[in-house]
Amino acid sequence: MRERSLVGVVCGLLVLIGALLTGCQSPSGGVAEDGRLGGPATGRTATVSPVPTRPAGYGAVFLAVGECSSFGTTSFTEVPCTGERAAARVVARHDGTVRDGPRCPSDTDFVLHISEQRPAFDEDGDGRVPQGYACMRNLQPPHPGDPGGGGGPRTIVGDCVYDSGDGKVRETACDGTGERRPQYKVVRAVAERADCPGPTALYVRLGGKRPVGCARPL
Repeated sequence: MRERSLVGVVCGLLVLIGALLTGCQSPSGGVAEDGRLGGPATGRTATVSPVPTRPAGYGAVFLAVGECSSFGTTSFTEVPCTGERAAARVVARHDGTVRDGPRCPSDTDFVLHISEQRPAFDEDGDGRVPQGYACMRNLQPPHPGDPGGGGGPRTIVGDCVYDSGDGKVRETACDGTGERRPQYKVVRAVAERADCPGPTALYVRLGGKRPVGCARPL
């Protein structure tokens, strides 16, 4: 009887030790970050990606080059370029004022003037968007910034103008669809008036490296 009792105790201890060892092992399925059983365990410690402090995609930089705005030149918002509200794309973006900053590209349709703002998300995380301007190009025609288009922030070769009566000329569409009929067309940009061709009837200020526009009558 004593011998059988000792054997029973030894067997009981072995069963208990085995159960304890089994409880210390990781399950074959591994543990996911939310505490549920997942795929095969890799033996590596799981890492959690940090929560982003600023939005990804559009909005990370306010009206950066290549991003889009909604309709309007005085009231506008930044929107995804693939959305139905998108109206124009940023072709250049500068801080400061138009007068003091770089010129917009020649194909710019209009300029958005950006007042200093303090939105929830901004360009560099300092809590503000500085004063600046964005040179915009419409996603769909018409394109007034194209040569002869009758608009845009710059007068370029191929544009047409009319005498506004105050000693200045203003741009209008070359095809006659504007409010005023075109009277002159800029045919060349030169550094000095003396470089204009013979039939030039009007000199138009263009700015840039070749600031003189040579215009002929229509």
